[in-house]
Amino acid sequence: MSSPKTLHLAVELDGAHPETSPPALAAAVADAERAGFAFATFDDAPVPPASGFRVDATVRAAYSAAQTSGIGLAPTSHVLTAEPFHLAAQLASLDHATHGRAAWIVGTAATPAALATVGRAAPANLRQEVADVVEVIRRLWDSWEDDAVITDLATGRYLDPDKVHHVDFTGETFSVKGPLITPRPPQGSLVVLAAEDFADVVRPDIVLTGNLQHRRQAAPLVFGELEVRFDSAARPPSGRTRYTGDPAGLVPFLAQLDLDGVRLHPAAKDLPLLNQEVLPELRRRGLLTPPEPGATLRATLGLPRPENRFAVSSKGIA
Repeated sequence: MSSPKTLHLAVELDGAHPETSPPALAAAVADAERAGFAFATFDDAPVPPASGFRVDATVRAAYSAAQTSGIGLAPTSHVLTAEPFHLAAQLASLDHATHGRAAWIVGTAATPAALATVGRAAPANLRQEVADVVEVIRRLWDSWEDDAVITDLATGRYLDPDKVHHVDFTGETFSVKGPLITPRPPQGSLVVLAAEDFADVVRPDIVLTGNLQHRRQAAPLVFGELEVRFDSAARPPSGRTRYTGDPAGLVPFLAQLDLDGVRLHPAAKDLPLLNQEVLPELRRRGLLTPPEPGATLRATLGLPRPENRFAVSSKGIA
């Protein structure tokens, strides 16, 4: 008899834990790690929430890096309200801070209010600009070869300049010369997630879908989006599958899904029940394998570490 297929689980901590003070955030992420989640996600939006100021999602993830050793950390960062070069450096730094446990959820907010935060007009072609930003960020992550840093104390040389490359990217709305100011991320490339609507232009490692019934081969991994409210009177969420039964019933519900993983969106009051009842039962049944301390997120998810395009080219293989 074949062993049951394991399921990767992620948890969105923004809605589940709106309190973003450092102690509260540290406790929420630590609880998620102990429960066995593959990674935690941190939502974000260019426009501050009605409750007022909120620390940037990437900063929240970076803070959480020092509090954890196995769980992946995945902030949402929006491509239209940040400079591609700075976004690439910020995300690469996060992967260094986590020792290879970082991911990036590609945010595509393009409302007038979002764009007004940086004083720009709507793009003529949203999908093309999203594609350009993601492409140049991946090129910038590759602009340092893995062995570019040599730190030769005897000669005072820090890096090999022949292994640091210009990316020379020109898109419809911006251009970037490069190279990046940050060495290549430990994972080579962060794990990239994108909504199903943008999967064709982002080419993500993980596509996020609201449809839990039909698995589409749009990316190496497919994760369903699931609202969790352990309350039969819960109000249906918009555009996302919901679960409103009890914790015991969620286990067989998840077990029957033909997906690589699920990102759970619990309410604050329901997060402890996930940690204390649902994930332990999934682990007992062999349906969930927690990340190993010190493992990269790519290793946890079974994703290969990508080749550096410039290193391959310099060897005459490309």
